[in-house]
Amino acid sequence: MTSAVEQPSTSVEIHNRQGSGPAVLLCEHASSHIPAHYHDLGLAPEHRRSHAVWDIGARAVAVKLSAMLDAPLVASRISRLVYDCNRPPEAESAMPARVEVIDVPGNHRLTAAQRTARVEAVYRPFCDAVTRLLAERAAHRTPTVLITLHSFTPSFHGRVRAVEIGILHDVDRRLADAMLAQAPRLPHRRIERNAPYGPEDGVTHSLKRHGIANGLANVMIEIRNDLLATPEGEEALARELVQLIRPALASLGMAPAAGEGQQDA
Repeated sequence: MTSAVEQPSTSVEIHNRQGSGPAVLLCEHASSHIPAHYHDLGLAPEHRRSHAVWDIGARAVAVKLSAMLDAPLVASRISRLVYDCNRPPEAESAMPARVEVIDVPGNHRLTAAQRTARVEAVYRPFCDAVTRLLAERAAHRTPTVLITLHSFTPSFHGRVRAVEIGILHDVDRRLADAMLAQAPRLPHRRIERNAPYGPEDGVTHSLKRHGIANGLANVMIEIRNDLLATPEGEEALARELVQLIRPALASLGMAPAAGEGQQDA
């Protein structure tokens, strides 16, 4: 296993490319970075590091899972407000003009050329990196499932969200079902299916494009971001998720990268 980080473009990073575990991890909203030429998209200073800009804590958990599961990780290095890599180019939400109560002036009235430029700068390199990685694993006949990592805000439009871990799926529910079957391992956590979002909210684009289209079992994990407010919280959630993922992989006939009783790296 290697902890090396590749940066095949300025918009994508790859951790542990040669990881031999059965999971491939994606983190589409890993970064709050907005390149200088976008002038912070006109965001108010108090919103510059908000949940609208990135999935708080998601990258940290994804990197830890990459090590624990010996799993390759592909992560975006650009804010979701420049381009949301979990949305197709035709979706308005790929470059949203507003997120909840947060206005994004730099995304108002984008021209077709401006939208295309962002697709080519952010979305295309991310998707190409995932496609190449999956093709390499297929060529080596490496058993593979796809797991995407996200976080969500505890309150949205004034509505409090009680769910702590969401296990999301589209039409392929194999991995989600297997993980939900392990929920009793975490009795202190509120774990729900397709919450706080579901496929009807347009959040399963990556699962469909990179998982379902390739016949791979797949799941999207959402973590409430107040649980990820500290490094200790990020570490704890990563270890808890491993307790769901490893036995779920085993139930699908895929041996985890490390045994149930072994210490994690």
